[in-house]
Amino acid sequence: MAIRNIREMGDDVLTKKCKEVTEMTPRTRELIEDMLETMYEANGVGLAAPQVGILKRIVVIDCTGEDPYVLINPRIVETSGEQTGHEGCLSVPGKSGVVTRPNYVKAVALDVNMKPFELEGTELLARAICHELDHLDGHLYVEKVEGPLVDVSYDDDEEEEE
Repeated sequence: MAIRNIREMGDDVLTKKCKEVTEMTPRTRELIEDMLETMYEANGVGLAAPQVGILKRIVVIDCTGEDPYVLINPRIVETSGEQTGHEGCLSVPGKSGVVTRPNYVKAVALDVNMKPFELEGTELLARAICHELDHLDGHLYVEKVEGPLVDVSYDDDEEEEE
């Protein structure tokens, strides 16, 4: 496994539509493992393949730090409710903005064994599903921000030691 470079806003790869995954290969498995490792290293809640430069319809999400979801060729099939809150992105470091998303989302996807499954989520998980699936179609959350992007500041005691 390896930490991959996270592409940042302005990189053309983040504006492209991703291709469906048709079979699970050793390279795709390695990509998924690398995406999980990269997401955890960056303290993210989710990561989409284009964020590491790969135009495949794959996202990883882990809102709890204990139980990651891998979604291959995901599609949102149902939404309801509404939530408005701050959102950030590993591809837009140091910034956040207010975005309105559904409060409930149901998605269908394939797992790492290419078996179909459903994932239902509310609140943060619903937001993460919507956010990561947007990446697969070449969209960043900044397109949906209500008002200005704001700088995210960290207290000195929260900074990592180098």
